[in-house]
Amino acid sequence: MVRELYHKDLHKLKEEIVSMGSLVGTAIGDSVLSLKNRDAGLAQKVIEMDHDIDALDYSIEDNCMRLLALQQPMARDLRLIISVLKMSIDLERMGDLALEIAVITKITAGSPPIKPLVDIPRMSDICQDMLKNLMNAFENKDIELAKAVAKRDDEIDMLFDQVRRELISYMIEDPKKITGAQHLTFVARYLERIGDHITNLSENVVFMVTGERVELN
Repeated sequence: MVRELYHKDLHKLKEEIVSMGSLVGTAIGDSVLSLKNRDAGLAQKVIEMDHDIDALDYSIEDNCMRLLALQQPMARDLRLIISVLKMSIDLERMGDLALEIAVITKITAGSPPIKPLVDIPRMSDICQDMLKNLMNAFENKDIELAKAVAKRDDEIDMLFDQVRRELISYMIEDPKKITGAQHLTFVARYLERIGDHITNLSENVVFMVTGERVELN
């Protein structure tokens, strides 16, 4: 009976981290969509969604600590619990970055756009795709998929450099666009950091499956 409850708790832990990943993916997509469409209402929903992300983070942390203290898990189960705990930290930070993008939407929604958004939504799409595949890698214990996900961070970095260079040129050519360009630079930087966090998630999946600590990308 005790072991049955233990395995149920482990299953719940896996479900919670997958749910958290799904919520964070939605927050990333909606935050950038709100920016593109200048939709302050959608931005507010992203801000409110952060409470749900934080609640899952707290629940995962509590459950991990309880399992570690009461069950003294060994080997594979211990790696799972440690990996989930670390993943929840990265996911929570990714949620915070999506929130920051939503805040920028609310600040800028009433002003005319300085340029059409192309590369920033592309960065968002890649981040969402990376996160979706990463969570699949977690569920299926697929380390090759996890490694492939991490490699895509290079795409995010290249787009970030491209966006930053373009926005610098906008600021030089027209000082009136400096504030708007700075806001978009922040957004691109937040998405670049999200890509870095997803790489961390990939490393944790590899550790969970193999016990090896690796640095990807």
